[in-house]
Amino acid sequence: MSYPVTFLGKALQIPENVPHPDNNTPIDFSDPADWIIYIVLPIVAAILVLLWMRKKKQDKTK
Repeated sequence: MSYPVTFLGKALQIPENVPHPDNNTPIDFSDPADWIIYIVLPIVAAILVLLWMRKKKQDKTK
């Protein structure tokens, strides 16, 4: 009796159309979009945050 309930419970918990580690592909750095998304945007975001923090710190001292 336990086997059908366990199998049914596990089958109902597997999400559909969601990326899984077994069907993902590695990042292809020959594609410019991957460079922009994974390299350029994080660097730009980090620079903007650092500039914002510096400006915020300078505003507190004035």
